[in-house]
Amino acid sequence: MNANSIHVKRTATVLRPDQSRVLLRPFRHEDPERSSRIIARIMSLSEDQVGPLLDEVSAEFSQRHQQIHRSFLERFEQVRDFLLTDEKISEQRQLLIGSYFVCEYSLESAALFNPSIVPHPDQSDLPWGALRFILSLRATGEGHISSITFRTGIIHADHRIEVLPPAGFLTEPRQIPNPSYDKALFERKLFELGLNNEFTRRAMGKFGESFGLEELRASLEVEMHQSHVSDRNAIRGMLALARSNHEVQFQPQQQLSERVLFPATPSQRNGIEDARFVCFQKDDGSHVYYATFTAFDGKVILPELVETSDFLRFRFITLNGPAAENKGMAMFPRKINGVYAMLSRQDNENIYIMFSDNVHFWHERKVLLKPTFPWELVQLGNCGSPIETEAGWLVLSHGVGPLRTYCIGAFLLDRNNPGKVIGRLHEPLLKPNQSERQGYVPNVVYTCGALVHNGELIVPYAMADHATGFATVPLDEVLAAMD
Repeated sequence: MNANSIHVKRTATVLRPDQSRVLLRPFRHEDPERSSRIIARIMSLSEDQVGPLLDEVSAEFSQRHQQIHRSFLERFEQVRDFLLTDEKISEQRQLLIGSYFVCEYSLESAALFNPSIVPHPDQSDLPWGALRFILSLRATGEGHISSITFRTGIIHADHRIEVLPPAGFLTEPRQIPNPSYDKALFERKLFELGLNNEFTRRAMGKFGESFGLEELRASLEVEMHQSHVSDRNAIRGMLALARSNHEVQFQPQQQLSERVLFPATPSQRNGIEDARFVCFQKDDGSHVYYATFTAFDGKVILPELVETSDFLRFRFITLNGPAAENKGMAMFPRKINGVYAMLSRQDNENIYIMFSDNVHFWHERKVLLKPTFPWELVQLGNCGSPIETEAGWLVLSHGVGPLRTYCIGAFLLDRNNPGKVIGRLHEPLLKPNQSERQGYVPNVVYTCGALVHNGELIVPYAMADHATGFATVPLDEVLAAMD
């Protein structure tokens, strides 16, 4: 059998960016004096003016956001220091001031693409033969800032795909105020960053096996009075490392499609891109969800990791080591021969494989696959985490060919020795058709993760870096076409 014998079915389900899905975000001014002037103008309003103005704002926007007054008050507390007076301010005026320092951000105004699909942790109350799934998507809005948004849906026994309509509201999670850190792990990360010196050893020596962010800040504040100018880089590095390893929490009453993981750290300032989610089986048989993603600060790209067990609480983790670089890292869904395994692409051309005894650290890599066929001669990369089958590890790949056309291919790795390629499609599994060519980036089909259900390969995929469609294909046909 060859690739022409693979029957790929494109479904009618298409998810397009919706500009009406807006998130309330801080509206910041780089010049502190400008913020003070804005607040001074609001303070000059009479109390008789404040109430009607607040009522007008509330009437216009309260139907677009949950608990909008709470958001106004929180924002007021963040800008309170710009007040020029200590006089008591009415709650209405506080709310009004807060309203001037927030704005609506259209999360997916530009694109909704690069999907990844995993089984939902809740598989109760489903029709026979059905699977509930979670779909993560890269949403891109104003300023080309990308974030992670979610949808839920069901794959029915007949392979029909049903995506549930998204909720009308969007919500960011709350930061866990004082996250804790494992001392040994934190010290190892400092060593990897080249920050293992007398100052950091002295600062870390004050902690037990674990410590909190506030403990770290207090310790560094004390040490700063005894430090040299040369130690300031270490102080900044320790705080930056702590901020990059943080946790956030959504509320259970918030539907999954309401939840948004928006850039929250300096390394993510310009986007969280291309999350590759995987349902990972731990040593004790339980499962946790990991996602590798690309953090972009406007200049530098860094691979990072996020972990969750319930899609309510998320833990963001830095990846360290000389092999943790560039884009497109994708974890295997379980340890292999007692160690973690990861696909990667450090050189923008080839697919690599890596192994590690610690999910946080990646040191060595080995070339796994090189561009070979005409449709992939520019570069190769993975399209999500490997899928375990009886025949081996099925990996979807992307290849870039003439006119920067992106196609989706596939290859097979040995189950016990995934560094060995045992099969490969010579032709693309999916390439852009005429209706998929137009978009933000023409001639691109791309995915960040697929799954197999009832013998069918389910592939959500981006169309021209703009919208998301779904394709299904019999798994046995894909495997049979490989050589």
